[in-house]
Amino acid sequence: MKTTSKIYVAGHNGMVGSAIVRELKKEGFDNLVLRSSKELDLRNQQAVEAFFETEKPEYVFLAAAKVGGIQANNIYRADFLYDNLMIQNNVIHQSYVHDVKKLLFLGSSCIYPKMAPQPMKEEYLLTGPLEETNEPYAIAKIAGIKMVENYARQYGCNFTAVMPTNLYGPNDNYDLQNSHVLPALLRKFHEAKMEELGEVEIWGSGKPLREFMHVDDLADASVFIMKNYDDWQFLNVGSGDEISIGDLALLIKEIVGFTGQLKLNSAKPDGTPRKLMDSSLLKSKGWKSKIGLRHGIKEVYDAYKMDNA
Repeated sequence: MKTTSKIYVAGHNGMVGSAIVRELKKEGFDNLVLRSSKELDLRNQQAVEAFFETEKPEYVFLAAAKVGGIQANNIYRADFLYDNLMIQNNVIHQSYVHDVKKLLFLGSSCIYPKMAPQPMKEEYLLTGPLEETNEPYAIAKIAGIKMVENYARQYGCNFTAVMPTNLYGPNDNYDLQNSHVLPALLRKFHEAKMEELGEVEIWGSGKPLREFMHVDDLADASVFIMKNYDDWQFLNVGSGDEISIGDLALLIKEIVGFTGQLKLNSAKPDGTPRKLMDSSLLKSKGWKSKIGLRHGIKEVYDAYKMDNA
């Protein structure tokens, strides 16, 4: 991949896509093709076909997706399945039709069985039932992995996929109804501090263990993989560090400077008991995470404060 190569980043306005754009620009790649969802509806087969015919990108980062937290996944089940399948099908197929040199599909750690052995290795895919609350999204992502694999196996396409752990960072979603746990906690603690509240509610028991990675680390890994890895075997991308939801809440409480109490609401769902990625395959290729959790959260919170001053 040369700095002059024509690169399409699908989903460039999202958290992952925007991080990939920042990383590409930082590394000197300046021939980027970008379209918002209003400019190009990736669920529309004819529109995607016309786009590829006109633009003819050489490399594709497929970061476009309909995403959300536990509640959004559970409420909008059909939307999460349909929208993500259509986006993936259209972009992956047209990348094959129009001879894209390489495609990188961004998936999710929720592809693994709810009770998968920990840490989760790539080989654990399809070895047990999924977490019920986000099953439709997970099935869509699994279909994307299998599309990448089988277009490579049948047609010889240089397509691959990465499965990132839980992400946070710039352009995250802070909507309390649809966000993931880390940004939701940041907002809750910030607003509680501003309003001088006495407590903040934490969903679930606080016991589930999660691994978190700054999205800039994922972007760095994605560009690294695009430049250095040519195999349809998908790769886990994680930080290797895990923390309980309860301890995460305490860490965010400290960073925000909230002095009130935590209130655990065990009536709310916990989700998967533990989710830690085994990223040893990617590490064996020469990449590892660089941004520590405390440093990353503080950086994100500083930016959030400025945006919500």
